[in-house]
Amino acid sequence: MAGNRTFTMIKPDAVENGHIGPILAKISSAGFRIVAMKFTQLSRRDAREFYAIHKDRPFFNELIQFMTRGPIVSAILEKDNAVEDFRALIGSTNPQEAAEGTIRKLYAKDIGENAVHGSDSDENASIEGAFHFSGREIYS
Repeated sequence: MAGNRTFTMIKPDAVENGHIGPILAKISSAGFRIVAMKFTQLSRRDAREFYAIHKDRPFFNELIQFMTRGPIVSAILEKDNAVEDFRALIGSTNPQEAAEGTIRKLYAKDIGENAVHGSDSDENASIEGAFHFSGREIYS
C-alpha cells in the first residue's frame, strides 16, 4: 500500500498540553483512518535510534531530551496520498510559518516543540511505522 500510509507522533509538548483529542479529531476529519495507535514513552535509546539521522546536528541532544521527557501518541494513518496530505495537514515545522488551521499553527509552541511528527516520504513512513509497531498491531 505504498502511498496510502504515513506515520505520525503526537509529541510530548502536545500531550502535556492536552491536545491529543483535538489533534486526533483534525486527523479524522481530514479523512485519515487510524490503522495503529499507542500511547507510550520513548526511552533515550529508542529516541537516539529513531532520530539517528540527526545525530551529527547541533540540536540532537536537545531533541532526545525533549522526545523522552514525557509520553507520546504514535500512529499509522491510512488515506490516498497519505504522506503528502498529512504533511499539508500538520503545516510547516516552524509554527509561525505554518498555514492557518494546520495542526502546528494551532498547537505548536515553536520550531523545537512543534506538536507532531509526520513522515516525509513513503519509504520513511514504512520505516518509522515498523519502528513503533509490530505487524500484529496494525489493522489491515
